[in-house]
Amino acid sequence: MMDKSTENLSKKNSMIEKLRRSLRRQTRKNPPSPGGEESNVLRKLHTTAKNSDSAASPQPPSPSLNDGSASTSPNNNQKKEDDESDVSSHKSRTLTRSNTDPTTSTVKRMKESFYFKWKKSEDKATSIEEKVTPTFEEYLERQYLFEATQLLIDREKDLFREITEADAMKDHEEAVKKLAADYEALEKRIEQTVQQSLSLSSEEEVSALISAVKAINLEEEQDQLRKQRCQTPPAWRPKKWKEHHDKVLHELVYSRLENPSSPTGDQENQSSIQADIQSMGKQLKEDLQWVVEVVKNCYPPEMDICNFYARQYHQTFSARLKKIADFVLDDKDCSFLLRWVKEFYPGILEKPELASNINTEALGNLLPDELLKPLEEQYLSKQQSDLMIYIDRVLDEAKKEWDQGKEPTRDDGCYVSPVAYDVIQFINGIVTSAHITVRDPHKAQKITSNLTDFMQRYKEFHEDILRQNKPHSKAFIKANLSCVKQFRDFLVEHDLFPENVREKCLQVLTEMKQSAHTYLLTPVHKILKPHYQKVGTSDWLKKNTFKKLLNSTEEELRELQGSSQSSYQELIGQLYQEVAEEYVRRLLKGKIKLKNNKKQKKAYETVKGNAEKLHELFAKMGSKQDWLKEILTKIAEVLRLQDIPAIQMQIVSLGSAYPDLSEEHVSALLKLKTNLSNADMNTITSTVLDILRESYTGGETRMFFSNVKVMSPSFPSCITSCRG
Repeated sequence: MMDKSTENLSKKNSMIEKLRRSLRRQTRKNPPSPGGEESNVLRKLHTTAKNSDSAASPQPPSPSLNDGSASTSPNNNQKKEDDESDVSSHKSRTLTRSNTDPTTSTVKRMKESFYFKWKKSEDKATSIEEKVTPTFEEYLERQYLFEATQLLIDREKDLFREITEADAMKDHEEAVKKLAADYEALEKRIEQTVQQSLSLSSEEEVSALISAVKAINLEEEQDQLRKQRCQTPPAWRPKKWKEHHDKVLHELVYSRLENPSSPTGDQENQSSIQADIQSMGKQLKEDLQWVVEVVKNCYPPEMDICNFYARQYHQTFSARLKKIADFVLDDKDCSFLLRWVKEFYPGILEKPELASNINTEALGNLLPDELLKPLEEQYLSKQQSDLMIYIDRVLDEAKKEWDQGKEPTRDDGCYVSPVAYDVIQFINGIVTSAHITVRDPHKAQKITSNLTDFMQRYKEFHEDILRQNKPHSKAFIKANLSCVKQFRDFLVEHDLFPENVREKCLQVLTEMKQSAHTYLLTPVHKILKPHYQKVGTSDWLKKNTFKKLLNSTEEELRELQGSSQSSYQELIGQLYQEVAEEYVRRLLKGKIKLKNNKKQKKAYETVKGNAEKLHELFAKMGSKQDWLKEILTKIAEVLRLQDIPAIQMQIVSLGSAYPDLSEEHVSALLKLKTNLSNADMNTITSTVLDILRESYTGGETRMFFSNVKVMSPSFPSCITSCRG
C-alpha cells in the first residue's frame, strides 16, 4: 500500500506529463523562445517537478550526447575558469538552436537551458559546467561527422515513432523533409572527406576522416536495425554508405592512376608507353605507402582498409596494363612492361611495410597468362639475341688481336685474355636479370641455348692458333688456358644453363684444354727424351744420371709459366704424370737385370730416391699430384722384397689403387728380379690376379698404367678387363 504522500507525488507527476505532451503539440506549431510564454510554462514545469521530486529523487543528471547533449562532443573541453564564471554570464548567453531540429529536440534543449538557469540562480556559490548541444550545422562545420550522424539518427528515431495526433502529421512531413536534406548534406560532406584520404595535410583532416569512417559504420548499423523492424523504413533507408564509400575510393584510385602526380622520369629516353607505365607505378607505390602509414590509422581493423586499397590499385593498374599489352609492342616497350609486371610491381609489394599489411598472394598476377606468355617469349628471344651479339663481339675482338700479331697482356706475370671474363659477365648479367623478370629459372636458361655454337667458334679459333704456330701462339694458348678454366668453373658452379648445353660446352672445353696441354708439353718431352733414355740402365743405377733429368725438367717448368695459377697447376700436373709414366715405361723395358738382393736393394733406393726428388720438384712448382709419388714408391718396394707372399701383397696393393695395372705390367716388373724362377713368377702373377678379381668393386679410379705401354709376347690384359 502506498502512503498518502507517495500517492500525491504520483498524481503530480501524471499531471506534469500531460502538460509536457500538451506543450510539445503546441511547440510543433510555434517554436518557443527563451522569454516567451512557453518558457514561463516550462519554468513552472521544472519548478514543480523539482519541488515534487526533491525528497525522493536525485538531482537531474547531466545530459549526454546520446540524449542530445554535448557531454561527449568537443565543446566539453572548456577550461575550468569558463565553467566557474559568474551566473550572470549564463543568464545573458543566448541558447544556440537549430532552425532545422525537430520540435521535440528544441523543447528538450530549452528544458535543459532553463533548468541550468534555475539551478544557477538557486545556488550561486556552486559553479556547474554549462552543457550545450551543438546544432547539426555546427557539427558539420567543425567536421564532427560522427556526432552529426548520431544527431540525425536521433531525430530519425523521434520522427518515425508512431504518430497518433492528426494535427501533427503536417509538421511531421516537414521535419522529415528537413531531415532528408540534412542527411544529403552530411553525405556530401562525408564523401568529400573520403575523397581527401590520399591527400590529408593536417591533423584536422585526419580527425575528419576518422569521424567520417565512424559515421559510415554507424549508418551501416542503422541500416541493419531498420531491416529488423516491421515498420516501413524512411525513403532514404537503407543508405548503404559503406557501399558508397567503396565506390568513392574506387573512383579516387582510378583518377590518381589516370592522372598521376608523380614525375614520369626521363621522358627524353622513354617512349610514351614506358613513361605512362612508370608514372602509374610510382603513383601506386607512393599511395600504398601513404595508406599503410596514415590512412590505416583512420579505420578500424575489421574494415581491412589496406587490402581494400591494394585490391583497387591492383585491379586498376591491371586494367590499364592489359590495354597496353594488347598493342604490338617493340622490344624495348615489351621488356619495360614485362619488368613492371614481373619484377618492379612485386618488388613494391614485397617491401616490409607493405607486405606486413597487404595479402599480396590474394592479389594474383597483373596480367593473365594469355597476355603474359607472348610478352615473355618476345622478351626472352630478344635477350638471347642480344647475348649472342655481345659475346660474338668479344670473340671477334680477340681474333682481331691475334691477326694483328699482338701478344696478350700480362697481369702479375700471367697472360690474360678478356674473352672469358667479358662473356661470363654478359651471360651472368642477362640470364640473372631475365630470371628476376620472368621469375622462372628454367625459362631464363633458354637464353643460353645457343652457347654451344659460341664455344664451338671459340674452339675453332683456339685450334687455328695451334695450327699456325706463330711466335705469339704460346702466349695466346696460355691465356686461353686461363679462359678455359674460368668457363669450366662458371658452367659447373652456376645453374644458368640447360643440362644438355652445359654438358656439350664442358666437352668442348675439355678438348680445348687437352689440345693446349699437348701443344705446350710436346716440346718439353722432346727436350727430356735424352734423359728418359738413361732410366733403367746401368748408368742410371751407378752414375745417378737422374739429376740431369731433374734439372732439365725444372727449366722447362719455368718456361711453362704464364697462365693463371690454377691453369698452371693443371698443366704441370699433367707433365708430372707424363714424366712418371715415361719413367715407369723405361724401367719396365728390362734393360737392367737385378740378379741378386744387393742390386735389387740398390734399385729400390734409386727408384725411391727418384720418386722423392721428382715429387719435391713438382710440389715446389705448385703441383698437387701426391699420388704419383706413391706409385713409384710401391714399385720400389716390389724390387726390395724377397719373400713371395710379401711381393704378392705389395703388387695387390698397387693393383687395388690403380686397376689399370695389367698382367703385362706385373710380368715386366717381376722380370727385373732375375733371381725369381718362372714358376715363382707364374705363382705370384696368378695369385695377384685372382685376389684383384675378387676384391674389385668398380667405381671411378685414376688411370696410370693404361698409358704405360709394355712390349710382351703375352696377351695384354689389365686387371679391370680380367675381372667379372
